[in-house]
Amino acid sequence: MIKAWARLELSETPVNEKIKRLYKVKKVSLALLLVSALSSAWAAEGEKLFKTYCWGCHHQTAEAFGPSFKTIASKRNRGQIIAQIVDPKGTYRMLGYSRNSMPAFADLKPDELEALADYIMKFKDAK
Repeated sequence: MIKAWARLELSETPVNEKIKRLYKVKKVSLALLLVSALSSAWAAEGEKLFKTYCWGCHHQTAEAFGPSFKTIASKRNRGQIIAQIVDPKGTYRMLGYSRNSMPAFADLKPDELEALADYIMKFKDAK
């Protein structure tokens, strides 16, 4: 015969496993929520930087004085975009441009560059 404490321990095991699984699901859900919130903040910051520094020459999906963000995002990766923003004179030939009239924005902070590159990449599949 199983003692009462052993029966209790056996019956609690599945419940404990459920609690552990729920805890893991909760942690993953919170992490996804945090990433989503940060992505929204990055997007807002990227759009603000676009309006401040890029709007005069670039548009999101239409060609202007410079290529559209849709064109840029379809041909470049984030690293290339950041390099072009920081040092356009040093990268334009390597990236296949025949001319360069883009000013350097080397004073942007790394997090601003990341936010701007993320914003540009958002237009990769834009219609």
